Amino acid sequence: MVAARPVRKALLRPTPLLVSRLQRRYASSSDVDDPDMNGGYINPPPQKRQFRDPYADWWDKQERRNYGEPVHEDNDILGMFSLEEYTHFKPGKAIFLVSCFVATVFGLCGVVSLYYPDKPSAPRAFPGGLDVELGGPGAILARSTEDES
Repeated sequence: MVAARPVRKALLRPTPLLVSRLQRRYASSSDVDDPDMNGGYINPPPQKRQFRDPYADWWDKQERRNYGEPVHEDNDILGMFSLEEYTHFKPGKAIFLVSCFVATVFGLCGVVSLYYPDKPSAPRAFPGGLDVELGGPGAILARSTEDES
């Protein structure tokens, strides 16, 4: 019993790993192909349907598959409705294009910040200025409640 022993001894003693004979056999033969694993089903080589010829005479033109053709067990990853594998650019060219885009955007922002006006193109002019309109020293004061008495 763990509760009857001192806590220090219970924490220091490692618990043995219980590994069954079946687990040991499975772990040692993980790289070996078992021919009867799928019940004798012939698993075709993995090939994404995206890379098959789209103009060939397929029975199922959308999935690019012929009638009676065996389906791979990972058909959900290899089929047409899985994620498309991007092969248009190599990584070096893609990084170059993205860096060109970023440099262009920052360059355009720099040019705009140099020539962007801080004030309107034609400032408004008021006759006599805004001194009277904003309540300056020459403005007529508003009537207050103290003046009524």
